[in-house]
Amino acid sequence: MNVVVLGAGSIGVFVGGLLAAAGARVTFVGRPRVLDEITESGLRLTDLDGLAVTVPPDRFVTDTEPRDLETADLVLVTVKSAATADAVRPVAGLPRPGTPVLSLQNGIGNDAVIREILPTCAVLPGMVMFNVVHHPGGRFHRGTDGEIAVQDDPALTTTAALFERAGLGLRRYPDLLPVQWAKLLLNLNNPINALSGRPLREELADRDYRRCLALTQSEALAAMKRARIRPARLTPLPPSAMTTLLTVPDGIFRRVAGSVLAIDPMARSSMADDLALGRRTEIAWLCGEIVGLGEIVGMSTPVNRRLIELVAAAERGDRRTWTGPELLAELRAAAAR
Repeated sequence: MNVVVLGAGSIGVFVGGLLAAAGARVTFVGRPRVLDEITESGLRLTDLDGLAVTVPPDRFVTDTEPRDLETADLVLVTVKSAATADAVRPVAGLPRPGTPVLSLQNGIGNDAVIREILPTCAVLPGMVMFNVVHHPGGRFHRGTDGEIAVQDDPALTTTAALFERAGLGLRRYPDLLPVQWAKLLLNLNNPINALSGRPLREELADRDYRRCLALTQSEALAAMKRARIRPARLTPLPPSAMTTLLTVPDGIFRRVAGSVLAIDPMARSSMADDLALGRRTEIAWLCGEIVGLGEIVGMSTPVNRRLIELVAAAERGDRRTWTGPELLAELRAAAAR
């Protein structure tokens, strides 16, 4: 199969690299910084379960501009949400009618943006449920458990077989929207992790940071309830119960929810990586979705709004690192106003 990956970031390279190792002809489209690195060194794909796959440079193609879309059997869109339209617009009219296009992105509604530009393709929403860490020398490491969830469609028949060979089995849902909302709840930790300056495992092991996440999720769940949105259950407990569990003392949390901390010690959120590289974050597609939903249903969402403000300040160069007690006090004050 001929696979084109629009967005050679950590997720795009890890997924595309495993597809290349499974025999697909993969073209990565992205920034020269990453493309030059992987062209020189090839790919080393690893994970916390012991995966170790090497993909030499002659097994894939790199390009800063999208080409060969006319022969693509599958297109993966893995750019940040803010870049969706800009990444897809140059390929309008190029893929053959019916070509599967998977949006493997955070947030809600990226598939609608793609579908508007590629109306003849089988555009499907998807969610990558795991974290990938980019190490120097072309090494991309899956640091958390998780799968790839996609909206089910007949166009996936051949694609699913390729993913299976690559060790990336697709979990297909008749309706992905509840899964997207549930993943959004989990991703509300991204700004907290980015502001903490700590790896994910260290941050989530700290009760005060978890209390910050509980405040953020509780507000989001209240807005979803008013909008009659029922997020899927992606954790051992339902979302509302999981929010309560986040607030228990550290020792109890480790005993009851130890699987949540089964994370590579170096893994950080993608938002933390974006801030470190001086890039625009996806805060508008995470906390911003909750603020927007609150406006629709007539509900105030001050905690998520304050996180947007703090991340926006960090994007402008405020590199303050927030301790758990400091951030918790800040969010509690916002909720009380």
